[in-house]
Amino acid sequence: MVWLSFTFLDTGNGSMAEENVRIEESLKVKIGEAKNLPSTSLSGTGKSTYCVIRLDHEEIYRTSTVEKSLNPFYGEEFTGEIPKKFRYLSVQLYEASQNKSKVIGKTTLRRQELYKYHGKEHWFPLVPVDANNEVQGKVHLEIKFDEYLNGESENYTSQGLSVRVLECSDLPVTNGGCNPYAMVTLTYSKSRNKADIRRTTVKKKTTCPQFNECFQFVLGSKGQNSDRQTYYIEDEFNIDLGVSIWHDDTRMSREVFGKIFPGSFLGEVKMPLKDLTSGTVHNAWYCLRRRESWKPHQYDLGSLRLKISYTSDHVFPPEYYDDLRELLLQSPDIEPITSSAAYILSEVVDHRQDAAQPLMKIFLHHNRLVPFIRSLAKYEIDRTADPHTLFRGNTLVTKLIDELMKLTGLPYLQETIKATIDQICIEHKSCEIDPTRLKEGESLEENMDSLKCYVQRIFQGIISSSLLCPTNMCEVFYALKDIAHQYFKDSSEVRYQAVSGFVFLRFFAPAILGPKLFDLRNDTQDSIVNRTLTLISKAIQGLGNLVSSKTLSYGLKEDYMVPLFQYLSQPSHIEAVRMYLDIISSAARARTQNVSGEAPIIIKEGTLIKRAQGRKRILKVKNFKRRHFCLTNQKLSYSKNRGDNPLYEIPIEDILAVETLQEESFKMKYMFQVIQPERALYIQANNCVEEKEWLAILTKVCNRNKNRLKTFHPAAYINGHWLCCKKIESSCEGCTPVSGGLHATDIQVSIDSDREVEKIHSQFLANREKLEAMQAVMDRKDACADQEVYTGEDNYQQPYIEDTKTCFVTLNEVLKCVISLEQEHMQYRKNKQRNTVIGSIDAPFGDESVVSYQENSRL
Repeated sequence: MVWLSFTFLDTGNGSMAEENVRIEESLKVKIGEAKNLPSTSLSGTGKSTYCVIRLDHEEIYRTSTVEKSLNPFYGEEFTGEIPKKFRYLSVQLYEASQNKSKVIGKTTLRRQELYKYHGKEHWFPLVPVDANNEVQGKVHLEIKFDEYLNGESENYTSQGLSVRVLECSDLPVTNGGCNPYAMVTLTYSKSRNKADIRRTTVKKKTTCPQFNECFQFVLGSKGQNSDRQTYYIEDEFNIDLGVSIWHDDTRMSREVFGKIFPGSFLGEVKMPLKDLTSGTVHNAWYCLRRRESWKPHQYDLGSLRLKISYTSDHVFPPEYYDDLRELLLQSPDIEPITSSAAYILSEVVDHRQDAAQPLMKIFLHHNRLVPFIRSLAKYEIDRTADPHTLFRGNTLVTKLIDELMKLTGLPYLQETIKATIDQICIEHKSCEIDPTRLKEGESLEENMDSLKCYVQRIFQGIISSSLLCPTNMCEVFYALKDIAHQYFKDSSEVRYQAVSGFVFLRFFAPAILGPKLFDLRNDTQDSIVNRTLTLISKAIQGLGNLVSSKTLSYGLKEDYMVPLFQYLSQPSHIEAVRMYLDIISSAARARTQNVSGEAPIIIKEGTLIKRAQGRKRILKVKNFKRRHFCLTNQKLSYSKNRGDNPLYEIPIEDILAVETLQEESFKMKYMFQVIQPERALYIQANNCVEEKEWLAILTKVCNRNKNRLKTFHPAAYINGHWLCCKKIESSCEGCTPVSGGLHATDIQVSIDSDREVEKIHSQFLANREKLEAMQAVMDRKDACADQEVYTGEDNYQQPYIEDTKTCFVTLNEVLKCVISLEQEHMQYRKNKQRNTVIGSIDAPFGDESVVSYQENSRL
């Protein structure tokens, strides 16, 4: 039995005093492989499986299916910002089935223990999934214990307990719905074998029900001479209070032969009442717990290899980051570049990509990315003897460009290669050209013809899209080409080599190989399609070498690929590739483009639920329907199915605002509204991550609109009035200011600079010992040590630094900024600890993260 130790407080909502501080959480989960999974039969064959990542009960990511293996390898990664507070992170492993997938097992971690596994791979045992252990959410209770005169006699008083069930929050969805109700149980000592049970009404279709129902319990009586001030429940009874939350399922919630089937269990709270004093109202929130009788099953279900990185950053107002931000933005002007703050960061982190991502966003946001890449490219080219190996390593400059292409290039991929990839998945042709892997009945010639057809379509899509290449990418490509030509003036091909490795090897080829990772496909591909995409990806990687390779094999180990490259090596192909590279790295590319003259580019699409808008007079009922939404650079539209003609279209210039919609409007979560001149379109996403993605991209698209609204209605217009402000005019002005927009020239480059600087501060802080070790070496030599002495440390291998004097100055400034910011964070944590009220909705009883936070704050 799990008891909750508590002190009752009348807390209200317990809001935080530091309203200007934002909490931003990010999560990265790499699902590697599983081992020793249970077999399907005595023959020992493996199952076809896939993995699902969940936050509490909500699915946010699903891997591809691995066919029939006891030790499947997945090799997929989820990375994203988490827009909600969660209690548990779980990875569930499913057996794939055509009818209904079956869960095999799962591994679950509490949010406050994720730091133990940060950035390192671990094997986690799989355990069975038990509904009695799958709980989330919280309940708000008001409890009062008092005595009152017994109506039968003035000489006796009755002891009464009042339990009011106010509301619940964040309940899980069970069997596709949530119709919650609460059961309040008063259990006496075992000797009496007595329990008093009350039940609230059922609230339909909501995960945040408002009950506000009160139940009175009569406990016992005392004589006239009893001391009422010192009367306690344990004087006469040993009583426990339990509040359980259930989902009313019409298939289960009924009485059969006198036996009650309450429905699906959602969670419970149990507490002893011996500490309650008379005449006090006790008001608090509680986390729901699993059944007290639950015991874990001991089964050997195998294990799962995961690499988890979870960060929770407190983002301060902009002025707190000005010093560190300015120090970073000075990096392109520091000579040598290795003494700059940005370069030092890339040298002390464990993985250079972790530094490259926030650095790229900060420099891009402040229009300093191209100068920074120029400085880094000069440093790298100066140390490259062979132009054929230019920018082929995983250096800071290559990682920065990789991150830039991921950020700004996704719509470009949609335009160039998505149609062909969709065709490959639909037609499902075999394109195997390796003679050793041909299946019986397959023709090598037919497979080669099919493969050539697909490669040619993608080739044409790429080379004809040079004018659609994002401006930011073109500016970087021009800088690389210009610098490479300055250093290798005798090489006529270097201007192509400097760009082709990025656009073909690091951009198009990975997108073809993993279309799901680049938002080109939502579904998973089978082995035949995966093999076709692998062969096409190899071909696209070779396109970058067409302009300079002198052999037909291009260094490939697979001889079966040579005929394909002979086909690609036609002069017309070579000239087309050169023309494409010349255009995307041209100085003449305009920085702004006329959107109205652009071809439609799909930015995002997916299946969502929308509310019927009632545009026709005969439409009386405004119900909800599932539709396929498609957002381009020109309009937002939806159709009945993917590929059908649009049922409704909203031009981008007609989107006045995009905001979330309050849940009480329709008793549905994850809803947002696209506000138009005459009406608002109400849309529901499938989960919190998808909701945030659609809100972010739609907000970025409409930020450029001149007629953007300043205020909006956060709730819907229902039954002749707005639910938020109660006004009856449907066209009246909004009652709430719209969210702050991000002003940027391109859709994909709206960046939260403060958030990115906070990430960099966290990375510097995590590697503070390395920074201080570098500083100590140079300080001992009075900042004049030569390189031999500087690298002479035994315990720590120092990064290569060209000039110790300038590096010493930068290190001092970096540490000064990092320490100053950390002092602000420490003060903030102390203030938050002091202002946190246990029992509030933000810090409910039973929330382990609150206890963990308080313990960490005391350190």
